[in-house]
Amino acid sequence: MTANKKTPLMKIIVIAIVSALVGGGIVMSLGDFSANSTTTASSKKAEKKPLYWVGPMDANYRRDKPGKSPMGMDLIPYYGDDGKGPDAGKGTIRVNPDVINNLGVRTATAKITNLHSRIDTVGYVAYNEDKLVHIHPRVQGWVEKLYVKAEGDMVTENQPLYDIYSPELVNAQEELIIALDRKNKRLISAAKNRLVALQIPQITIDKLLKNRQVQQRITFYAPQSGVIENLNIREGVFVKPGTTIMAIGDLSEVWIEAEVFERQASEVITGTPVTMTLDYLPGKTYAGKVDYIYPTLDAKTRTVKVRLRFDNKNGDFKPNMFAQVSIHTNGDAALLIPKEALIRTGNQDRVVLALGEGSFKSIAVTVGRYDNQNVEILSGLSAGEKVVSSAQFLLDSESSKSSDFKRMNHGAAETASNGNDMAGMDMSGDTSTQKIPSAMVNGTVISVMKDHRMVTIDRDAIAKWDKEAARVDFIVDESVDMSLFTPDTYLMFTFEIRDGDFVIVSSMPMSNNQDKGE
Repeated sequence: MTANKKTPLMKIIVIAIVSALVGGGIVMSLGDFSANSTTTASSKKAEKKPLYWVGPMDANYRRDKPGKSPMGMDLIPYYGDDGKGPDAGKGTIRVNPDVINNLGVRTATAKITNLHSRIDTVGYVAYNEDKLVHIHPRVQGWVEKLYVKAEGDMVTENQPLYDIYSPELVNAQEELIIALDRKNKRLISAAKNRLVALQIPQITIDKLLKNRQVQQRITFYAPQSGVIENLNIREGVFVKPGTTIMAIGDLSEVWIEAEVFERQASEVITGTPVTMTLDYLPGKTYAGKVDYIYPTLDAKTRTVKVRLRFDNKNGDFKPNMFAQVSIHTNGDAALLIPKEALIRTGNQDRVVLALGEGSFKSIAVTVGRYDNQNVEILSGLSAGEKVVSSAQFLLDSESSKSSDFKRMNHGAAETASNGNDMAGMDMSGDTSTQKIPSAMVNGTVISVMKDHRMVTIDRDAIAKWDKEAARVDFIVDESVDMSLFTPDTYLMFTFEIRDGDFVIVSSMPMSNNQDKGE
């Protein structure tokens, strides 16, 4: 009886073991199949070939094999839309990871941080006009003796400057003596007041009251210590009221007059800290503050003049010296991206948005202030989004062909559905900005004036304006890195015509031999 009960139990155990082995085999087979399927799919993806090759700066230049564009740049393979990866609407492109690596694509994240911009400019040392005294005679006469001989001579307060003979001064002294002889207080007071009005020194008046002798030559003295400036007389010269005899400048404190561009003027306020260096004292830095901002704009240079005040007790600063000035503006929170990520064209400013998984899209942005490394984005981007900071021109040349230049809002499906209705509309920006004439052209740098942000370039012909090749002076916009411009560099650049000036708004160096077609 016991043996019969054990037999069914053993059968159940054997059946369970066999079932487990069979099930495991099925699972393993399915796993192998899944792995093989993944490998096959990956192989197919890896074997995918480009549809065509396109010029990086001219999307209409296409070839069926690798090669060079008319500008001498390597053609970029285009793989088409595989339907995978994020889609932010019209203009979204997808690039093979190998191509991304070969192009050296780098991205940066838009961040909200303080914008501590530094405005680098030049300035000139000038007299503190609050302590600059101009000396003019109140009477006409002849300079009999001149005690200072040249501009730049140091004088101290009450030091003799010049002697003058004037019949009017002689008559004024005689009137005082007559009033004294008559002992008429009213006449005495009137005569003394006249001598004071004619700027006769008090020491001379006291001597006249004591000795009652008329002096034919009156000596005039320095009203303050300082340096002689604008010495316009010599001994024997006839002078009259209104003649500038000389000026005396106090150099214990000086002004530095600098200029900032119109776009930067709003960042500078009274009290903004500044640092300054002088060419003749290398390695020495002076700290000061903005003392005054002039209320008018120079119509020719489009700059605003600012005044800095520096102590000069050591005599380091001399009038008309050249100074390098850095104005450190107060930082406030702003949405910033690297300056190199911004693409500036004649119609709009834009960036290439990195959507992830090899997807990119050009979008329009509104630009605010700049500092040395970053640019403020007023609209078009959100904090945390990634933008392309290297090789963005190549990606933009493909995306901008069909892009609506709009950033897709998260969850805004209606925007995507309405995209086709806006296909015929110009979304390139405000119509007012489109009126600025601009052109993209190649050229060779001839000379550079870095401090003035000016370059001379032998530019190629501009077909759309029917302009032949010519040597032209350009102004480089503050947003463009001046280090890109060195003599004999061959580059491609975009410039705008602003108020009759040619202003370079973007630039990219190119290989000399290939890009010139040699």
